[in-house]
Amino acid sequence: MKRSTINDIMAAADDLIRQHGFALPPFAYWTPDEFRARQIEARHVIDARCGWDITDYGAGRFDDMGLFLFTLRNGRLADLQRGGGMCYAEKLLISRQDQLSPMHTHVIKAEDIINRGGADLVIELFGSDDQGNFAEDRGGTVWCDGIRRDFAAGEKLVLRPGESVTLMPGDWHAFWGEGGDVLIGEVSTVNDDETDNIFREPIGRFAEIDEDVDPTHLLVSDYGTWFG
Repeated sequence: MKRSTINDIMAAADDLIRQHGFALPPFAYWTPDEFRARQIEARHVIDARCGWDITDYGAGRFDDMGLFLFTLRNGRLADLQRGGGMCYAEKLLISRQDQLSPMHTHVIKAEDIINRGGADLVIELFGSDDQGNFAEDRGGTVWCDGIRRDFAAGEKLVLRPGESVTLMPGDWHAFWGEGGDVLIGEVSTVNDDETDNIFREPIGRFAEIDEDVDPTHLLVSDYGTWFG
């Protein structure tokens, strides 16, 4: 993805988030130089990979297959492993109309996916085989706002604004906006986007960047280059 395109997506996403009554935290608006100057005090933000995240899954077709994310907070895996402390994470996502987030599941993370506003969010669901692999012939059970919902293999769950679903490890899911763009909330256990996303197809989690202009704000995938 071109950096200029990423900058434009950031600006449009910030506008949409504000339209729905949400505001991003102050560090979202730091310039790269300001972030570098404040990296010691912002160490948790960097280590937890909080911040801007825009991906085309390495396919180069963001409008067709991609996702905007902003990680607001993220806990510590060590706390999750010992069963106490900061065991949670929270994100805001934007799924554009007909923009696919491809089929995947997680090894550790359980998550609530919440339609925070806009159009409908469609989630396609499959179950796992006995080894946790994608099973095209298996359904399963999820919880929609605390209400049990059994699903058949390939069933499409439609979340309208205000509705949510709880997805557990082994619940295979893909999603997209229907009828317009959707602002999505994600509340989950500790998030590790480098190791905990298991895709059905062999695709990448992060975009490759063509640095045609300077970044307006850093992506979480920039932190390794900027901060070591």
